[in-house]
Amino acid sequence: MVSIEKGKPTVDELLAKAKKPAQLASPMHRFYEGKMQVIPKCAIRSTDDFAVWYTPGVAAPCREIQADPDKSFELTNRWNNVAVVSDGTRVLGLGDIGPEAAMPVMEGKALLFKYLGGVDAFPICLRTKDPDEIVRICKALEPSFGGINLEDIEKPKCFHILEKTREQLNIPVWHDDQQGTATVILAGLINAFKIVGKKPRESLITLVGSGAANIRTAYVLMRWGVKPGNIILADSKGVVHKSRKDITKEEDPWKYDVTQKTNAEGRTGDIQEAFKGVDAVVAASKPGPNTIKKEWIKTMAQDAIIFACANPIPEIWPWDAEEAGARIVATGRSDFPNQVNNSLGFPGIFRGVLDVKAKTVTDDMCIAAAQELANYAEERGISEKDILPRMDEWEVFPREAVACALKSIEQGVARVKLSKKELYERASAIIQNARQSTELLMKHGLIKQPPTEGDLLK
Repeated sequence: MVSIEKGKPTVDELLAKAKKPAQLASPMHRFYEGKMQVIPKCAIRSTDDFAVWYTPGVAAPCREIQADPDKSFELTNRWNNVAVVSDGTRVLGLGDIGPEAAMPVMEGKALLFKYLGGVDAFPICLRTKDPDEIVRICKALEPSFGGINLEDIEKPKCFHILEKTREQLNIPVWHDDQQGTATVILAGLINAFKIVGKKPRESLITLVGSGAANIRTAYVLMRWGVKPGNIILADSKGVVHKSRKDITKEEDPWKYDVTQKTNAEGRTGDIQEAFKGVDAVVAASKPGPNTIKKEWIKTMAQDAIIFACANPIPEIWPWDAEEAGARIVATGRSDFPNQVNNSLGFPGIFRGVLDVKAKTVTDDMCIAAAQELANYAEERGISEKDILPRMDEWEVFPREAVACALKSIEQGVARVKLSKKELYERASAIIQNARQSTELLMKHGLIKQPPTEGDLLK
């Protein structure tokens, strides 16, 4: 196949690269029989210690917690436990695949929680699709966890579940497909607008796709200070506007609410109308590469910003977007510049809210995390091809944790109050412990090295 551009990979090469992780995933999962395990964190000098850790000694902390349930955050690992809850109805790009099939994703989430944030996360996949029952289950699980991460739940019920659990539970509840995506998108936009020399709060921003990610992104952008009327939403039927009869308060109250607040100029028409004259486009929609067309980008304002976040193939190839006039292009892929990756958000954010034993996690905490992500990248240097931190820059996670913890304290939802220095030292130590523990287990062969790719693919 002819190369798309001299020095650029061909489409076949890109597709082959995109398929490689999937080819290796099943044999690797089979080799390890899953990704997570539970190991002790306390000293066991001899079996005599079991009298302290279990019966009869354990009765003493039980009585303390009975007298004051919040002592469970001091005397058990509850303070660091997060439930990763899913009904398997919207798993990655696979759709409704059921709870058992969702387990590898939830285990993967738990792995990222631990390695990047030092958080002990447990995959919990539910055999129910009823939103109110999921809320009840989360409430029933609350005594064992310091936080809940909702994952891969279809819309619009994901909005209902998040809203109701946040109302009813006294621990942070987070939906990563909403809040996580919105956090990293905001961080990327903050730095992208700095580079192009525009004021984001005054600019026109189009969101292509009206799923959980972009609906929450709209709310977070508005909360951060973008004028609601300057945001334009587009879905598969075209521009979202107040006269659309197919968007009703009864069927999707959250999308309806956004529809009433955005698109002040009353723009209508097909999706390409949402591109005309706007400064930035954030797409979280159908994988491409032709979901977004070059001719649409050519109608955008000068120094246009494009976030094409669909996986595994972005809505438009980055070089096509650049040829059409985009100055900054981000995608969801690690092999292109400017990866917009939720993993930059949730490990550090949960580290922060868990360290102060917060009662909730708010959009303001997402904004605090986004600003810290943007600050970290700016301090070490940003450019058109490097607007966000990368996952291997581990120092960003304790900084993000501190920002969220301080915001929790400021908003009066923290059970404990620590100084900025104490929070940073604590978060850094916990994250380093998780990383070094994994490295030691690998070094001593307690986590086996995987077979070669050739052996795995036999």
